[in-house]
Amino acid sequence: MAFDKDGKELSMDEKVQRALECPCVANLRSGPCGTHFTDAFSCFLRSTSEEKGSDCVSPFIALQNCIKANPDAFSKDVLEEEPDKEEIIVSERYIKAPTWARETPPPKSKI
Repeated sequence: MAFDKDGKELSMDEKVQRALECPCVANLRSGPCGTHFTDAFSCFLRSTSEEKGSDCVSPFIALQNCIKANPDAFSKDVLEEEPDKEEIIVSERYIKAPTWARETPPPKSKI
């Protein structure tokens, strides 16, 4: 929860605005994909779905497409492709991408 200086809980719009004002995201907001970042980040913050953010697929795809279209505006760590595997080992634990985030593989040729 976030509170104002008087101890009153902030509205969701105020929480989102505060998060977007953070210097840690200033470069993302001011770059060529700033609008897409703001839309995706705001959607994620407002998400009430059981798997947080799963209702924000479209804005994140738009952000990803913008980043791919403007590679010179981002550092290499942002542009690195994810491994081909659906599972990634992190500290001896497996993290599996949620089903909604996985791309459907192209159909195999019958030739």
